[in-house]
Amino acid sequence: MISSNVSSILSHQSYMNSDANNVANVNTDRYVAQNTVIEEAGRSSTKAVTTRATDMGSEKSQTNLTKEITDQITIEKVTEANVQAIRTQDRMLGSLLDLKA
Repeated sequence: MISSNVSSILSHQSYMNSDANNVANVNTDRYVAQNTVIEEAGRSSTKAVTTRATDMGSEKSQTNLTKEITDQITIEKVTEANVQAIRTQDRMLGSLLDLKA
């Protein structure tokens, strides 16, 4: 179980890095943003898949700040949930070890 939470945290870190890069380039002319999605990578694991957004031929940056900021909030909340799940699993394993001793 912990491995699936760690996998999710790592995937969302890649997602956050992509979003941060998009935000950092919001004023860069002709910058084409990256789109990232989280996909299942097998049994109880995930991966971040990043692709370039379509270039619409604009001279301005293609970054949509509304999307990037809301994605970052979602990523933060998902990461918090995964960390809490790991903490809970750690406490449960600790309790089981205490009972065994």
